[in-house]
Amino acid sequence: MSRPSKKILTVDVRMIHHAGIGTYIRNLIPLILDHYRVFLLASGENLQEFNWINQVEIIETGSSIYSVSEQLELSRKIPRTDVFWSPHFNIPLLPVRAKKRIVTIHDVYHLAFYDLLPLMQKLYARYMFRRAVKKSDKIITVSNTSREEICRYTGASRENIAVIYNGVNRKLFRIESNGGVLKQIRNKYQLPERYILSVGSIKPHKNLKRLLLAFRKFLQDGEDIKLFLAGKKEGLITTDRESAVLIKDDPFLKDRVIFTSWLPEQDLALLYNLATLFIFPSLYEGFGLPPLEAMACGCPALVSDIDIMREICEDAAYYADPLDVNAIADSIGKLLSDRALCSELKEKGLHRTAHFNWQESAQQHIQVIDKIIAS
Repeated sequence: MSRPSKKILTVDVRMIHHAGIGTYIRNLIPLILDHYRVFLLASGENLQEFNWINQVEIIETGSSIYSVSEQLELSRKIPRTDVFWSPHFNIPLLPVRAKKRIVTIHDVYHLAFYDLLPLMQKLYARYMFRRAVKKSDKIITVSNTSREEICRYTGASRENIAVIYNGVNRKLFRIESNGGVLKQIRNKYQLPERYILSVGSIKPHKNLKRLLLAFRKFLQDGEDIKLFLAGKKEGLITTDRESAVLIKDDPFLKDRVIFTSWLPEQDLALLYNLATLFIFPSLYEGFGLPPLEAMACGCPALVSDIDIMREICEDAAYYADPLDVNAIADSIGKLLSDRALCSELKEKGLHRTAHFNWQESAQQHIQVIDKIIAS
């Protein structure tokens, strides 16, 4: 008796090299390949680095993301499929040859920070979120906090939203014991003996300006430490321009702030290992993976006292009001002076990160997909 053929799953992976969504795609795709016949919407050239490329069927796409031409191309190229999965709210608007559709909405930043967006982006975001909710048979999101935000801003039904946490790649983000490797990365980035690390783009909700002001206030006490900022600063539609000016022109910060663009994940893991403290001052997140990555590398984390960080980090991080520059500065001082507290946070952080793994996340995605197929 022949085995039933695998169901067909088509996934839009065009953002596979992006930061947040790209991390999500890169970690989940290889873990679902054994369960389905998988088609990927992408450029084949962009996937050559992955050792699983021969296990998928690639549908070449060339249109820019968020363009009119992509809508025409996706409608034309998505094959007959049991499930089409959009890992981003930027879904195909025209009819597609899919029996069922799933969308992952990581957050609703574009709606929560609606007033900060240019007019065309406001109109686009509002329309696309509404269509993503209406056209999808199931919505996946990455936290309970994000689910509540999706319901609040789009009117989506809570019952139609599956919450599946992201994972931490523990093969990559771990405590590194090889001193030679750590020395190489220190030399590569000319790292000082002590530095504070922060990871994130220069978008307004990342709250970089208040971090810089808090860091400058902390340094007024004569502390000798630098701030290393790793994150995208070019090509963003919404940019925290005041922070960019501060970094560039403030003579006090100029010599004490190191700002680089996105780094290879292998380098980032080592930077977490070497950092004295990790800071994540965001005003808004759907999940917030960097604090967990830092914890997995044994680095104590100072994070924003907002609902999503409380949900993800629990008691494994130190919290500060992200709107209060003085509170951030005081928290930096507290953590850098209290070794016992930092040791406690390191231990709790390693324990907390064990609750987030991509294998479990992938299994939960498979369950959602299979249930949709069966329905």
